[in-house]
Amino acid sequence: MFSTGSSSPSASSARHASTWRLTGGSATAGSPKDRLALCKAFIAKAVWDFPTTRDLIDAVRHRPTLRRLCGWETLGEIPGESTFSHAFADFAEDHLPQRIHDAMIKAHYADKIAGHISRDATAIHAREKAAKKEPKPMEGQAPVLPEPTRLQRQLERTQDDNLADLPRACDWGTKKDSKGKKQTWRGYKLHLDTIDGDIPISWLVTSASMHDSQAAIPLAQMSAGRVTSLYDLADAAYDAKEIRQMSERLGHVALIDHNPRRGEKREFAPAEAIRYRQRSSAERVNSHLHDNHGGRHVRVRGAVKVAAHLSFGLLVIAAEQLLTMLC
Repeated sequence: MFSTGSSSPSASSARHASTWRLTGGSATAGSPKDRLALCKAFIAKAVWDFPTTRDLIDAVRHRPTLRRLCGWETLGEIPGESTFSHAFADFAEDHLPQRIHDAMIKAHYADKIAGHISRDATAIHAREKAAKKEPKPMEGQAPVLPEPTRLQRQLERTQDDNLADLPRACDWGTKKDSKGKKQTWRGYKLHLDTIDGDIPISWLVTSASMHDSQAAIPLAQMSAGRVTSLYDLADAAYDAKEIRQMSERLGHVALIDHNPRRGEKREFAPAEAIRYRQRSSAERVNSHLHDNHGGRHVRVRGAVKVAAHLSFGLLVIAAEQLLTMLC
């Protein structure tokens, strides 16, 4: 396997970094060939689950085949770590991995019908300080008339407006695991739509504290723009009338586990229960991301960069699953 020691940049690497800074520190300022090579390198980082960019650079230096797959013929062509960092920042701001994924799905799935969209969220641990919470209103202030909830507003807004309204700051989240135990973490939350064949179709990153249901409508809008699907599958966290209304608007059948709250739990009909088992595909993709493609190695900071890091991993998973389907 790859060695993990870091190596000092060559003189050529230093020139690469210097040129990058002189041109404004933008990946777009480099040649298309340089930009493509760096993008391939970050895809390779997700494929082999390298924990750090230094590990990636070391692997590229010591594996001639990997180096050439990325597009560098000689060791002297490999940029230094600072250049990789500048490139990643640009790719994150450009939403490059997300746009590659969108184009790939439309190219290979636009003429197909997905039976089910499975929706789920997972904790993303971050290495940064949590944002301070806004102070609560002091007692004795004049009562404020209740405003429409976020879900109610989402029904009447466009996808872009809904996405812009979601909280993105790093904070603390709490969620029950499959055994009913509470887990608390500092960081973010990844919200994911997966279709048949364990293919991730849409995702977004929010603050860890945001409830899973708040991402359902924007995700549904994103997924509807990419694939034609029939059923929306989700657990009891998504049991809200607004989410069901959005599914109906899109022509889908919503199979959402009932949250009894104060009433008696409603069970699925036998045929619905069989279909609902497909929801496990979202859990499998989340686990695959964490275990094999970077979900446990989030070292970048800020929602934009965290989303890009996770998107490279999800892009790899989507490519793997599409290749399996096409073969």
